[in-house]
Amino acid sequence: MLESPRFGYSDIVSSMARRYDCWMQSNPPQKIVVIGGGIAGLSLAAAVRDWAEVTVLEREPHLGYHASGRSAALFTETYGNRLVRALTLASRQQIVEGGFVAHRRGALHVGWTGDGAAIDRLADELQALVPSVRRLSAAELHALVPAIAIEATCGGAYEPDAVDIDTGKMLAANASALKAGGGLIRAGEEVRAISQDGGGLRVETSGGVYPADIVVNAAGAWVDVVAGLAGLSGLGFQPKRRTAFLFDPPAGTDIASWPLVVDLHEQFYFKPDAGRLIGSLADETDSEPCDAWPEDIDVAIAVDRIEQATTMRIGRPSTPWAGLRTFAPDRTPVAGFDPRLPGFFWLGGQGGYGFQVSLTLARLSAALMRGEPLPEDVAALGVTAAALAPDRFLVPATTL
Repeated sequence: MLESPRFGYSDIVSSMARRYDCWMQSNPPQKIVVIGGGIAGLSLAAAVRDWAEVTVLEREPHLGYHASGRSAALFTETYGNRLVRALTLASRQQIVEGGFVAHRRGALHVGWTGDGAAIDRLADELQALVPSVRRLSAAELHALVPAIAIEATCGGAYEPDAVDIDTGKMLAANASALKAGGGLIRAGEEVRAISQDGGGLRVETSGGVYPADIVVNAAGAWVDVVAGLAGLSGLGFQPKRRTAFLFDPPAGTDIASWPLVVDLHEQFYFKPDAGRLIGSLADETDSEPCDAWPEDIDVAIAVDRIEQATTMRIGRPSTPWAGLRTFAPDRTPVAGFDPRLPGFFWLGGQGGYGFQVSLTLARLSAALMRGEPLPEDVAALGVTAAALAPDRFLVPATTL
């Protein structure tokens, strides 16, 4: 007769722990340093926290200081080029399940007298991408947004399922997930140099030195600047300033159900926000990387255009601000290792799409870092690693 084993559950746990310790000694977690504490860097850091030791470095005193903290984020499946739309589609489930939907907003592209044919074409184009899009008549548009007079418009193209994203909640959730997984966030530290160190990399900051197997360049408007700290030429990223402001709706008007209203010719937009309206010139003004500041003339032009297109009288708006939306030369995000410096990973150019694509780019980037195929749902939408790789902007070396 076999005797019962003379060890209990605690012995099994101890044995498993010893095996895990041995495995960890021979397979230590990778050290990943993420430069940039906006939504791009935080999403990536949270996505790799289970298998890597992650440190996020942010130059500013708090996370999301620049573009991420100044975004009037809307999740819309009709925004951007084909690859951006695919990344957006792949992100919807995570955004919904994460509880990051703040409001079902809708997005309305408005045409004016004489724009009927253009609106018809736009509605057909958007319906091919998103079947829920529909063409609104002038009367239907006026019923949805009464501030636009029937006689002023030919109708519009309406995407009912566009939603507002709770940007603060999304930033905080990724930061919390990172910390819960043992990751570190170092705010107020400026990166000063990146160099090779044995088989890895070394990041020197104003507060210390961080060894890394992988350095993620998620520095927003400063991605090319950070590349220079590693001795690399930039990829041609261009920060573009966009200005916005708040103003009051017409007295007695319920704006809660108003969609985002975008001029067909992208001359302005406005949308509800916490009982007031956000207005913008929808500008894209080239800028150096900086702490962007609104220009009075941009605010004034936007006010005039909105007043000319609606019955609203804005007067002097309040709380103007500006942010930098940074684009790669082809306006498609960049995610991938730089072939010129092993371990240096680009994650930039999310432009005006950051919050709606960052979670998918994080999952995708995590797979690339581990040498794995792209997530199946992302690949099924036609996204490839080559289409996002930094290599597409590098001039091949000539051979003699």
